Amino acid sequence: MSLKHRLWFRPLLIVSAIAVAGCSSTAPVKYAGISSSAQMSPNSAEDSDHIPYRYSAPVDWSKYRNITIEPVAIYSGSDGQFNGLTQDDRRQLADYMGKKFEETLAEKFVTHASATNGPTLRLKLTLTGADTTPQVIGTFTKFDLAGGPYNIVQSVRGGRGLMSGYVNYAVELEDAATHQLLLAYVAEQYPNAMNVGATFGSLSAAETGIDKGADQLVKTLR
Repeated sequence: MSLKHRLWFRPLLIVSAIAVAGCSSTAPVKYAGISSSAQMSPNSAEDSDHIPYRYSAPVDWSKYRNITIEPVAIYSGSDGQFNGLTQDDRRQLADYMGKKFEETLAEKFVTHASATNGPTLRLKLTLTGADTTPQVIGTFTKFDLAGGPYNIVQSVRGGRGLMSGYVNYAVELEDAATHQLLLAYVAEQYPNAMNVGATFGSLSAAETGIDKGADQLVKTLR
């Protein structure tokens, strides 16, 4: 391919990718294999872009000082949204999710506490979907004349960047003693559309999404 053809062909690929990104959806669904899905309803709050379905019982979170976190489950249902992600990458993300949520929740709770030490929460996390960020082109689209403007708009809107990875997951939180479901939701998280650092490493965007998800949960429980 000549230099002249390469100069116009590369922007054409980016424009095509934008068109595909605009038509595709990675939003979480009410996963059939999540036990609390039947209790979730459409979320009408401001965070509905990231949390489309949610269940919440009236609860005083301040009475809980302890939390037990189960090992992160990897969703195996046919409605999962892993977009061809390898089993090794799924396990890596699940391990990262478990460590990150425990680390972040430890800012507010005693983790791995016995229920005899007082009111205790039990958290179950399920990794339900994720995608990688294509190397090189994922970074390139932050600055390219075709991809850059799209990502700037997405950054302002809080939307997902072009060619950016993401992570989808389910949260189920119950009282450890009574097994009463207190909070459940499905979520999608991803980096800010102009976060260049999250384009280095194919799983970095998904991991950044996990970071944001852990922070969001702690904020909810305050």
